[in-house]
Parts: sequence; C-alpha cells; structure tokens
Amino acid sequence: MILVDTSVWIDFLNGAHSKERHALHRLIEEEEDISITEIILTEILQGIKEDKDFKRVKDYLLELPIHRPKGTETYLKAAGIYRDCRKRGKTVRKTVDCIIAAICMENNLTLLHKDSDFELIRACTRLKVLRI
Repeated sequence: MILVDTSVWIDFLNGAHSKERHALHRLIEEEEDISITEIILTEILQGIKEDKDFKRVKDYLLELPIHRPKGTETYLKAAGIYRDCRKRGKTVRKTVDCIIAAICMENNLTLLHKDSDFELIRACTRLKVLRI
C-alpha cells in the first residue's frame, strides 16, 4: 500500500504539473491501494478555503484507508528517527514528517511524497519511498 503525503495531495488538488501529482493521478486511475494518515487528513483539509470544496475533498479522503499512530510507541519511533538523522548530520525540519515516517515503517507502507525531509529520513532509516 502507498501512503500519499500532503505535499502530493496539494499538487493534486491545485492541478500542479509535478511528477508526483501525475504519479498520484496514475495510481488513482489504476485503482492502486493508496492511503493517508490522520495528520495528513488534517493538513489537507485545513488548507481548503471553500466549504463546498472542503466537503467534497473530505468525503473523498474519508473513503481511503487511514493509518493511525499505534500509541506512544509511534511517537518514540518518531523521536528515534529524528535522532538517527541528527547523528548522521541531517536535520529534519518538521516533527510531523518523523511521525508520518514512523507510521509508514510500522505499517510497511511505501511513501509518495514531494518533501525533502522524507529524503533525509529515507537516507537514515528503512523508510520506503515510491520512486517515480
């Protein structure tokens, strides 16, 4: 299963011409298994201005599998990801990205993203990233 990060959904919803947006479009057309996390759901929806767009996008996203943190262990894993990257001289800018990466690793998910933090994390951990 592929977990799609907020960075890709933003491009998708805005119609941006990025390779990540095109990859998501292809995954949807081919009915591949895609998913999100609760955090990604929040990030996407908080950026939608119009009520009708909010409802349409919310209804669509709620049809996808939503992966949740497994509790304290997820947050401990996220802290470990951040620390492992720092030990290798790489600083992850956003804690939320460490949490998303931890959820991916806990659930054996492949991440589709457009965020440099995830490339830093991938270089320091066993995070699986979709190559496009």
